[in-house]
Amino acid sequence: MIFETLATTGHEQVVFCHNKDAGLKAIIAIHNTHLGPALGGTRMWSYANEQEALNDVLRLSRGMTYKAAVSGLNLGGGKAVIIGDPNTDKSEALFRAFGRFVDSLGGRYITAEDVGIDVNDMEYVFRETEYVTGVHQVHGGSGDPSPFTAFGTLQGLMASLAVAHGNEDVGRYSYAVQGVGHVGMEYVKLLRERGAKVFVTDINKDGVQRAVDEFGAEAVGLDEIYDTGADVFSPCALGGTLNEATIDRISARVICGAANNQLASNEIGDELKRRGVLYAPDYAVNAGGLMNVSLEIDGYNRERAMRMMRTIYYNLGRIYEIAQRDDIPTYRAADRMAEERIATIGRIRLPHMGNGAPRFQGRMRGQ
Repeated sequence: MIFETLATTGHEQVVFCHNKDAGLKAIIAIHNTHLGPALGGTRMWSYANEQEALNDVLRLSRGMTYKAAVSGLNLGGGKAVIIGDPNTDKSEALFRAFGRFVDSLGGRYITAEDVGIDVNDMEYVFRETEYVTGVHQVHGGSGDPSPFTAFGTLQGLMASLAVAHGNEDVGRYSYAVQGVGHVGMEYVKLLRERGAKVFVTDINKDGVQRAVDEFGAEAVGLDEIYDTGADVFSPCALGGTLNEATIDRISARVICGAANNQLASNEIGDELKRRGVLYAPDYAVNAGGLMNVSLEIDGYNRERAMRMMRTIYYNLGRIYEIAQRDDIPTYRAADRMAEERIATIGRIRLPHMGNGAPRFQGRMRGQ
């Protein structure tokens, strides 16, 4: 059954990682490496069961392939999930054990932080493998990628406003931000700095309160976020929140946020097009964090990273042009743009099978 699934999704490799002593249960999924090594974050989550974890990592890793391709990066797509509660199950042993599994892949997969993981966790992984990004700057890393993901999301938002409203004035509009984790909080900060009205919600009440106290956002209930009447709906939590039960309640003309896999199905994307709602394809919008950590391979430079974020604006513009030209939903236009690049470059490059140490310049491993 698993090989039938992989044949359908196009994955190259799935690794199940287990260390009983460390309490590690993890899955690493490598989707496609024709453009380069698979780079993608590690998520720690209390999955209901192992099948749910597998489904998530397969979906997320495929999204990383498309994200790297549409962003013009010489990287493939991969992702990892650790099954466990990030509030209670973290330990040095767990992350170091995971780091050993990452290292065993010889550079085919390079990891980073994702939901439930922070830069301190990555430091433990870094003790066992150099195939990790997003470590502290003292070790030659770029630190927490969240601010870059949020800034890139802002670039995607501006491109979307330009198409939907003919201007890029972020402060003229209101926003319903669903999720104020690392990225969502930074996004709220950027919106409020530009004078925008912002509604927020999250399962983490402390995060919501911080958004209210520090940035002047207005808190609403988890289910009420769909009914705010905001001009822009911004999913910044987990995926699948755009579904049959929610899109009837969203009155926004623009949907643009940092979450992965926002559409519960392709049919939802088709329906948004029929309704005249401009959907900013998630993996094109939230590519800022990937762009930022990708620079660690050749030697990190913050100024260059910030310049790269601006390409998200132009990538979204190109996607919208393709969607209008071919009269297709924006998510299909993004897929087409990514698939064409993978196919073109794939003709001259073989899958990345690992070739020793990547070109991490100036990196200093902790012990």
